[in-house]
Amino acid sequence: MQIGKRDFERLSAYIYGELGIQITESKKTMLNGRLAKRLRALQLDNVTAYCDYLFSSAGQNLERVELFDAVTTNKTDFFREANHFDYLTTTVLPAWQQSSRAGRAFRIWSAGCSSGEEPYTMAMVLNEYAEQHRRNRFDFEIVATDISTRVLDHAKAAIYHADRIIPVPAPIRRKYLLRSRDRTSQLVRIAPQLRRKVRFGRLNFMDDTFQLPYTLDVIFCRNVIIYFDSDTRERLVQKFCRHLHPGGYLFLGHSESLHGFDLPLRQVASTVYVRT
Repeated sequence: MQIGKRDFERLSAYIYGELGIQITESKKTMLNGRLAKRLRALQLDNVTAYCDYLFSSAGQNLERVELFDAVTTNKTDFFREANHFDYLTTTVLPAWQQSSRAGRAFRIWSAGCSSGEEPYTMAMVLNEYAEQHRRNRFDFEIVATDISTRVLDHAKAAIYHADRIIPVPAPIRRKYLLRSRDRTSQLVRIAPQLRRKVRFGRLNFMDDTFQLPYTLDVIFCRNVIIYFDSDTRERLVQKFCRHLHPGGYLFLGHSESLHGFDLPLRQVASTVYVRT
């Protein structure tokens, strides 16, 4: 199966318009491989037939989300870029507790949460902080979103193979990761007190407005905007700023930068920005 020039142009333009992700010629082989699975699932003979179905009214209702699941990259780990969580607990949270917002729950968003490792890491870190600051009655709320329904289903189930939890420090692992009664099983599940703290939902960054329940104190959007072109990155971060309290923080991935953008943000640490 090979993607013809016309079909590639139609698909790449559609993906860019809907997701903001550029599928260049260098990624044609990747797109080809991912579409092959959809063709088999739909029992279609070629990409032209797939495009005809995708752009039909039925395809827009049924296949659109499947295509988004197929083309998005979902790479994540527990305690990924752990220095960010150190900065959160040593700098962000103590300052927040001295602010006027300290009378309510601390609100944090995992934007592009993939299969849930990031928001559950947040829940572990914040719950530990809450236990260490009981006198202050610290509480928190986590919103976690992704465009892929497939990874969101995985995240909501909160079940992971034992190989995935290796980055979790041993004391945290023993406290918040539950093993199966079947001792031969290699699966673990996030403890219910943490699962209750995370609200998952589907969200497309290209939507004009985000449906979020409240304004945030912190946004983690790490290793996501790297897939967008410069104009799309700037527009997206402008949207983030509209949902971030003045004095709130934005965390990006280690290879991402906002250099040259006109944004109400000030850099305070490596890939960490504060809303001015």
